[in-house]
Amino acid sequence: MSGHSKWSSIKHKKALVDARRGKAFTKLIRELTSAAKAGGGSPETNPRLRTAVAAAKNANMPADTIQRAIKKGTGELPGEVYEEVTYEGYGAGGVAVLVDVLTDNRNRTVAEIRHLFAKHGGNLGENGCVAWMFGRTGLITLDVNQIPEDELLELVLEAGGDDVGIEGDVYEIRTSPDAFEDVRSALESRRLTLGVSEITMLPQNTVPVEGKHAEQVVRLMEALDDHDDVRKAYANFDIPDAVLAELTS
Repeated sequence: MSGHSKWSSIKHKKALVDARRGKAFTKLIRELTSAAKAGGGSPETNPRLRTAVAAAKNANMPADTIQRAIKKGTGELPGEVYEEVTYEGYGAGGVAVLVDVLTDNRNRTVAEIRHLFAKHGGNLGENGCVAWMFGRTGLITLDVNQIPEDELLELVLEAGGDDVGIEGDVYEIRTSPDAFEDVRSALESRRLTLGVSEITMLPQNTVPVEGKHAEQVVRLMEALDDHDDVRKAYANFDIPDAVLAELTS
C-alpha cells in the first residue's frame, strides 16, 4: 500500500505543478468530456464528473472552459469523441503495468504506448495479462498533524471507509469505490486538506525492484503519465523510498 500511495503522492504534486503551467489542461478537459458523456452533465449525480470538476478547479481552469468541456460530453456542443481503452503489460523486472487511456485514435495510441514500454525495458501484453493483479479501491491521504488518528478512524468508519494507516507523516485511508464519495465528503466537511483523493487500482502484491530496473520502471511511469492520451497508469512496483525520491527529484 505505502509504495503505491508514495507514487500517487508524487504524481499528485507533479500534476499541481503541471496544471499551473497549463500542461494538464488537455487531460482534464478530456476527463470532463468523457465523464459527462458516460454519466451525464450534473456533478451532483455523476461522481466521476464531480471528481473531474474538482480537479479542474484545483488546476485553476476557468469556469467557462469546464462548462464547455461538459457540454461537449453531453452533446450540447460539438466535440471530439474519446474512446476509453485499457492496456496491460510488463515493465522492467517483471513489474505489472495497467494503463487507462482516453483516445480519439486507438491505432495511434496503442503504437505510442507500445513504443514507450519497449523504450523503457518493458513490453505491452494481451488483455487480461495483469488486470487480475489489481483491485479498484478509493485512496485518500492527508497530513497526520491535521487530526488525531483515533478521531480520524472514527470519522472514516462512520462514513463507510475500510481502514486508516500511517506512512511517515501521512494518513492513508482506504475505501470501497461505492463509499469513496461519502468518506471524502465527511473529511471535507471537517475542513481537512486532502492530498491524494482518487479511486485507483491498488496492486494485490508488489514486485521489489532496484538499480537499473527501478530507474527503467520510474521512467516508464513518468512517460506514461506525460502522454496526453493516458488517463491513469498503475503498477505494482516496490521501490525503496530513498531510491524513489532520488529518481523523481
